[in-house]
Amino acid sequence: RMLSGYKPKNDVKDSYKILELEEGCSLDDVRNSYRNLAKKYHPDSSSGAADSRAFIRVEEAYRVVLSDLAAKQKSDPGEEEEDQFKSKSLQHRHYLSFEGVGIGTPSQREKQYMQFRVDRATEQVLEYRQQRLGSLYAGSDLSRAKDVKQSKKVKITQAVERLVEDLIQESMAKGDFDNLSGKGKPLQKFSDSPHIDPMTHNLNRILIDNGYQPEWILLQKEIRETIEQLRKSIVASRRKLGKPMTLSEQKQWGRICEQFEEDIRKLNKRVDNFNLVVPILSRQMVHFSTDKEILRAQKTYEAVMEKVSDSDTKENEGEEGK
Repeated sequence: RMLSGYKPKNDVKDSYKILELEEGCSLDDVRNSYRNLAKKYHPDSSSGAADSRAFIRVEEAYRVVLSDLAAKQKSDPGEEEEDQFKSKSLQHRHYLSFEGVGIGTPSQREKQYMQFRVDRATEQVLEYRQQRLGSLYAGSDLSRAKDVKQSKKVKITQAVERLVEDLIQESMAKGDFDNLSGKGKPLQKFSDSPHIDPMTHNLNRILIDNGYQPEWILLQKEIRETIEQLRKSIVASRRKLGKPMTLSEQKQWGRICEQFEEDIRKLNKRVDNFNLVVPILSRQMVHFSTDKEILRAQKTYEAVMEKVSDSDTKENEGEEGK
């Protein structure tokens, strides 16, 4: 800020002397000399010879020498263009301000500048890899074939969409959509429950209409049908035996109970599989007890026999009355 509006007053010879150089030196010599003097006289440096006035004279001399070299470069047609002088920023600013990155004390800015350099290097590496991969796959036949297939798919999709639109417009012109049920009424987009997504509701409705049932529903239905068959079969087997049972009938009833126990064990395995897939915790099932089922079959058998005896008694009374 102090040097932004300052106009140099030194001539070219004095400027070379301040920079401790001779006329005809190269641009690199000028930069190196200026860098060394800036480190020596800059107020923010830790040098013992730091002097703001001396640094201003060095800064002014550096600008004059750069202008002189630029003028000589214009007069010499074999040299490079002027841009190489104007595009270069002041070297002492790179050295002291870390390319303008960071805030705070010099140590804090140095840490921030190191992180900035790491991030910049990472971005450069990523850009290089992207360019390399792009160059590798740009000329390959495989990528071209994929592009051709993708373009064909897009063309086919667009053609199908145009065909569908044409068919819809043709049907509308013929009046096929005039007598549709629910015409003029709002569409039923949502189900009765507002918490269900419309897309999920429609998918579930389509699956239900086509007879789809979840696995746990089928397992539950199978378990219920199996236990009902087992209960009916054991009651029927008990009815075939006498009352009271003889010794041979008791042995036969024991074998029937053993087979029934094996069937209940297999059924309980299905119950375990059902409990693993059922989504609702309250719908889980407990194991069936063999003893309770046999006792239930005995009670059912006794109830059936009582009904039979009551019906026989009523029939006998009716015959005697007649």
